[in-house]
Amino acid sequence: MHRFLIIIEKAKKNYSAYSPDLPGCIATGKTRESAEKNMYSAIKMHVSGLVEDNKAIPTSQSIAEFIAV
Repeated sequence: MHRFLIIIEKAKKNYSAYSPDLPGCIATGKTRESAEKNMYSAIKMHVSGLVEDNKAIPTSQSIAEFIAV
């Protein structure tokens, strides 16, 4: 099992998601939940493509924290 941090951002009319550890792997959705679900599918496809191409699956290096100011 692999774990990847995803970032979900609110856009004007939808949400977008990406993983800092998987450049080019992105997804969108009308709701936050649909963007997350679509990102899950995008990551599965991305990792499957890496396996098919005999490329290494990156290990997650990203960390997220909230800072109160």
